[in-house]
Amino acid sequence: MVFPLYRASSSKIFFNHFSFYTMTGTLAAIGAGLAVLGAGYGIGKIGSAAMEAISRQPEAVGDIRANMILTAALIEGAAVIAIILSFFGGA
Repeated sequence: MVFPLYRASSSKIFFNHFSFYTMTGTLAAIGAGLAVLGAGYGIGKIGSAAMEAISRQPEAVGDIRANMILTAALIEGAAVIAIILSFFGGA
């Protein structure tokens, strides 16, 4: 964003050094950080639920583990895409 500032002595408008183009890097970093936090939380919840399911039904370890790994990979792929889009989307 561009923030206009007014001088008291004249009616001319000048702009400070905060512009949209300098803020895109900061916003991209915040977006990438949110994507990483969301993916970490989601994968943690999947691991927690898988461990609980294995403790309830130990004979289904192979199926639960395979589904857990597949779901975690899908979440991680979505997070990588979000990180890439956050850096290249604002450029």
